[in-house]
Formats: sequence, C-alpha cells, structure tokens
Amino acid sequence: MGVIARYREHLPVGPSTPEVDLNEGSTPLVPSRNIGRALGLKHLYFKYEGLNPTGSFKDRGMVVAVAKALEAGSKVLMCASTGNTSASMAAYAARMGVRAIVVVPSGEIALNKLSQALMYGAKVVTLRGNFDSALETVRDLANRYPVALMNSINPNRIEGQKTAAFEVVDALGDAPDYLLLPVGNAGNITAYWKGFREYQSAGKATRLPRMIGAQAEGAAPIVSGHAIPNPTTVASAIRIGNPASWEGATTARDDSGGMIAAVSDTEILSAQIRLASSEGLFAEPASAAPLALLFRLVRDGKIEKDATAVVVLTGSGLKDPDAALKNVEPPIELDGDARTLAKVLKL
Repeated sequence: MGVIARYREHLPVGPSTPEVDLNEGSTPLVPSRNIGRALGLKHLYFKYEGLNPTGSFKDRGMVVAVAKALEAGSKVLMCASTGNTSASMAAYAARMGVRAIVVVPSGEIALNKLSQALMYGAKVVTLRGNFDSALETVRDLANRYPVALMNSINPNRIEGQKTAAFEVVDALGDAPDYLLLPVGNAGNITAYWKGFREYQSAGKATRLPRMIGAQAEGAAPIVSGHAIPNPTTVASAIRIGNPASWEGATTARDDSGGMIAAVSDTEILSAQIRLASSEGLFAEPASAAPLALLFRLVRDGKIEKDATAVVVLTGSGLKDPDAALKNVEPPIELDGDARTLAKVLKL
C-alpha cells in the first residue's frame, strides 16, 4: 500500500484522482546501534528512504504529482534533475503509460541514476550548464507547451513528501527533538516541516522538531545567503546553487528554531563510510551530509545527549557509489588455496 492509500485524508486527492502506486513509503526508522552509543546519544534513528521503489525519497512526492497530473489530463511528464527525480518520474510514467522527458545537466548526474531513467523508458536530454540552468529551461518549456512539470516547485511533490514526517511520528509516537536532513533544492525540508505541523494540528503529535539542514560547502547558497553560480560537491544530489524551495527551507529553519549549515566533502565521505561500516546502512553522499553535521553539533555540545534525533537518509548508496569506492580498501586479489587465504587474512 502506497502513501496515497495510507494518508489519503492528508493529501489533495479525491474520487477522480487516478490510483497510482508502487508501494512507496513505509520505509524503516532504524535505531542506531553503534554511532549513537559512540556519540553518547541515547535516541538516534535513521529514516532510510533508500528503500523506496526507485531508491530515494523522491517517490513519495512523485506519486502524488503524477496522480494529479493524470487527473488533469496530462500525457507528458517532464523534469530537470541531478538524478533521483528523473529516476522516480520515469518509473511512475512507465507504470502509468505516459511519456517521460528528463533534462539533466551535462556531466553532473551519477551514471546509476541516469541508467534508471533510461531503463524506465524516459527520453533523456543533456544540457550544457548546471542544474539551475536546466530547471530554468524546463520551466520555460512547461509554460509554453502541454507538458506537466514534475520538479519540486510542483506543490503536489511537497504534499507527497510530507508523508515521511507522518511516518516518523507514527513510529516514535511523537515528533523527535531534532530532524536532520540534506538540503539541495530544499523541497524535502519544506515538506517535512509541513508534515510535522499538520500532524500536530491534527492532534497526532504534541511537539515540533528543530529542523537541521545540511548543505555541502561548495553548494551552500542558503548558508551563504546568495545563489552559487557554479556549485561543486561530491554529493551530486545536493549540487544545486539556487534552490527552488529556498523560502520554504528558511521558514522551516526559522520557525522551528533550527539551522542550516554547511559541511565539507571530506566530512561527507567520512560520514558515509562510518554509517555503512558501523550501522550497515549504505546511503548516497548527500544522505551523509546531515550525519556529518550531527557529528559536529554533538562535538560542540549543541545537541543534548538525551534528545531524540532522526537523520534522514534520502537515497541508497547504490545510486552513486563511485565517490565512496575511492575511499575504501580495494578487494584483495590472490592466487592460492585456503591456507594462503587464511594467512593473508590472519585467521
């Protein structure tokens, strides 16, 4: 059962909205076994969104956006993407039998994500320039031609993505003290904050979390206070210099008493490896950014040891493994028998 069926009363859907479903959502809230203990945190959890159908949180918003586009009679779906959005949109388009057109910045998309869009049958076009210029082009095209724009500026994307906040509250019994997540185009932090507020208004949560957003140092427009013309970071999913949901992100930050801060690529990759090797959770680099920020905040005494903290892991590590593989020990190649192998492995 997908998010529309589970949370229909909280979503902008009705009797005429088509049934769209890939069993998205219901991702686990995994309690930390080792990192929390090492940090002295009693209640640390990971919301593992990499177990969505296409491997990222994007499926939550995409299912609602596609359903509403079909309800409006759209036959062509289109997006600009650094990877995860394109994979998700293409999957739902294939499921529902409509065209999908993906525009990606040339050379700035992880191959695994691009392969998903291609396998789902999307028409993929690469444009010279970065994500922000690709989004501007797609927005202009959608204003002129009969295509449904499926980026997070589509409000139905935010509506679907807010269901992750519902699930966090459903699992914990209340909102956490802190919710940490990566910030790229900033739709997700906007959506989580919307979800927490709606659940509190509905009497399903007694409190609201502080929203903690992590950007990469080379792609930190909200932290720096101005757009970044040429953003750079190993975390391709948040390599965005002018977020479409900038205002929503700053509202979530300010209204919750939270923060948005930047972490280095070195911190991101270190956190990614530590997460995998300590917790058995392989997340893409962007997902490790909030964990890197958590390390810093705990070190600086800015998160209480008895607080409940949830780190959102937005996408699977299989989406973008290249950077991680450069920082781990390569496989050992041997010619030999069991005795030789045991000697090398010091068994």
